[in-house]
Amino acid sequence: MITGNRWSYTLEMVRRELPTVKQSKSRKGKVASMKNVVLVHGGFVDGSGWESLYKILKKDGYNVSIVQNPTISLEDDVAATKRILAAQDGESILVGHSYGGAVITEAGNDPKVARLVYITAFAPDKGESVATLIQDPPPGAPVPPILPPQDGYLLLDRAKFATSFAGDVDAEKAAFMAASQVPWGVAALRGTIKEPAWRVKPSWYLVATEDKMIPPDAQRAMSKRAGSTVVEVKGSHAIYVSQPASVAALIEQAAKSIGAAAA
Repeated sequence: MITGNRWSYTLEMVRRELPTVKQSKSRKGKVASMKNVVLVHGGFVDGSGWESLYKILKKDGYNVSIVQNPTISLEDDVAATKRILAAQDGESILVGHSYGGAVITEAGNDPKVARLVYITAFAPDKGESVATLIQDPPPGAPVPPILPPQDGYLLLDRAKFATSFAGDVDAEKAAFMAASQVPWGVAALRGTIKEPAWRVKPSWYLVATEDKMIPPDAQRAMSKRAGSTVVEVKGSHAIYVSQPASVAALIEQAAKSIGAAAA
């Protein structure tokens, strides 16, 4: 039987512990929110290319969302990305491939973005665009087989798609990717960055050393400028298709860094 004094003492002890319990719950929620991963594709493709990576991340317990950005203008693609971010329960790891890197560089300023991950991607600075980054390629760098624009949109030469974009992808799949290209709006290439998120948020970068769309040395220069944590993997521009496990490992490294910081 609890006497009046002992009852008062017990209540006081419970009251003192309540802030600790609330803090623990809040902290647990914050760590859990780091399970959100949002994927942004680049030009000439759509979000279906993330399928194998999606399956790996889902198996590992991540909540994965894929942005179907229209690649018509940078502004529209940033807006599409922010709509997906707004639907997340907590903070997210924002991942971009190729032109998707420009998208996450701008969209990454959203308060729901905790980390940025660039997969053989463009990482423009303030006032830069994909167009400005590719206008002066390094000497001897492969020239992407981009056809002349039609009605304001670009496509790759289907006959050269596999060699330039998907050199380590299964031949049948690469042929399908070439045939199912999504026209890339010239306006999207010309969209300039207002505030690069990599200047204020930690970033990770995967350099594909066999990339024939974005020269590896250009990738290294952008990742160094961004202060990214860098890994290099031997693979093509479509490394997210051909080697999804390597891409997943980098994303999970970024995610775990947040959990460690919250501990």
